[in-house]
Amino acid sequence: MKMNIVYKAMTGVLLLCAGTAAMAWAQGGDLSLLQSIDRGMWQLRAVGGGPSGASVNQICVGDPIKLTQIQHGTALCEHYVVRSSPTAVTVSYSCKGAGQGLTTIRKESGKLIHIQSQGIRNNSPFSFAVEGRYTGAC
Repeated sequence: MKMNIVYKAMTGVLLLCAGTAAMAWAQGGDLSLLQSIDRGMWQLRAVGGGPSGASVNQICVGDPIKLTQIQHGTALCEHYVVRSSPTAVTVSYSCKGAGQGLTTIRKESGKLIHIQSQGIRNNSPFSFAVEGRYTGAC
């Protein structure tokens, strides 16, 4: 009898947890904007308040989700879509033991994006804005 009550209580807790997880996932939105970004070489140039002739970085994009965590490179991170629209997506991410960030990617065309990101890496804050231009295959 006592085991039956415990079993029913555990079943209720599991159902509640599953429902909460499903709601959290549904609130997150989708990553379809990222999936529409071309794979290949992207040139990233700092924008907004930087010196003229700011440095240009190149990044080979195989998986566009990596554009959300530029400061964390290839670290394994969990991503949560905070907001998404047909032209922009905001993603919060956490990299266990390496830091976290919040990134907004705005897509102007298949060859031009804007990335704003801020967060913590190696216990230090970062914040940047770049314009990304697709330059071709890696």
